[in-house]
Amino acid sequence: MTNGVQKQSGNRPVWIVKIGSALLTGDGEGLDRDAICDWVRQMAYLQEQGINTVLVSSGAVAAGMQRMGWTQRPHALYQLQAAAAIGQMGLVQLYESAFQKYGLHTAQILLTHEDLSNRNRYLNARSTLREVLKLNVVPVVNENDSVAIDEIRFGDNDSLAAMVANLLEAERLVILTDQDGLFDADPRHDDKAKLIPEARAGDTSLLSLAGGSGRFGRGGMLTKVQAAERAARSGADTYIVSGRSKDVLIRLYEGKPAGTHLVAASGRVAARKQWLAGHMQTAGELVIDDGAVKVLQGAGRSLLPVGVTEVRGRFARGELVRCIDVRGKEIARGLVNYDYREAAQIIGAPSERIESILGYVDEPEIIHRDNMVVL
Repeated sequence: MTNGVQKQSGNRPVWIVKIGSALLTGDGEGLDRDAICDWVRQMAYLQEQGINTVLVSSGAVAAGMQRMGWTQRPHALYQLQAAAAIGQMGLVQLYESAFQKYGLHTAQILLTHEDLSNRNRYLNARSTLREVLKLNVVPVVNENDSVAIDEIRFGDNDSLAAMVANLLEAERLVILTDQDGLFDADPRHDDKAKLIPEARAGDTSLLSLAGGSGRFGRGGMLTKVQAAERAARSGADTYIVSGRSKDVLIRLYEGKPAGTHLVAASGRVAARKQWLAGHMQTAGELVIDDGAVKVLQGAGRSLLPVGVTEVRGRFARGELVRCIDVRGKEIARGLVNYDYREAAQIIGAPSERIESILGYVDEPEIIHRDNMVVL
């Protein structure tokens, strides 16, 4: 395992590991410290093998109840939020101490769905998470339960994990659950139920197996299938596996079969580009010169300020804009790193002058190639 030295880890594969409340709390009996330490051991192994792991963890409410000595889950929203705020402290402390045994630090990241649906916040969250990963620190992500009503009511951390997979363009989303995977019937009531070892993420027939007429709805499998579909939009494969299966994360790394593998239909880049091209409306336009057109179409590079001649529209940082040539033809579209006022000040200038013009620099590009689709 790691020897206590925090190394810089650049562009390494990213795995999102989501652990549900049933596992974390031993089916409601309080935090299962032994199980948590075992999952941490496996994630530390992944880190050592060159995999950046991001942990999406439930369990804050349960941890708060345990700390306060409550035996009954409260019903009032403000009590649930108070329990989450109290429990989050203990949960993060437990993760930090467990990872420290392997020389790894953790970083607490609390998000709401609004943080990832708002493009400006999206870019900020992505930049923070990327920097944390570069430092070889393990992000521990949770819904901000103390303010997010939907999470407490519906337990939507599967969806959050998928959004984080999109955010970081992760290679895999691994959902650790108290079931062995997705079955063709509910194995808790049907002895003949068979595990589905592999399917295509987004296959609509899986929805009836996961929820529909109640066959798996109570076990939370529906949200996991839906999360796999969301994660596939950025090319991430999803694995729904039993967290109680010995060394399951290590076995997945070694390529051994486990649980249900929901395969992304498109490659990572293709899915990302399709999402940018087809699922958002544009908020403005950047007119680019012929040199920039050639670079975007021929070399697949980022759009720099020097290649932009005009800014049209009132867009915010992180919104989608069209890149058009001087004749009005759309060449590309992508998420901008600067708002319309900032962009208007830096167009035509080399990237090294951004800081002297604006007084600060966020990114050297107006649009990074990873956030752009060339049409």
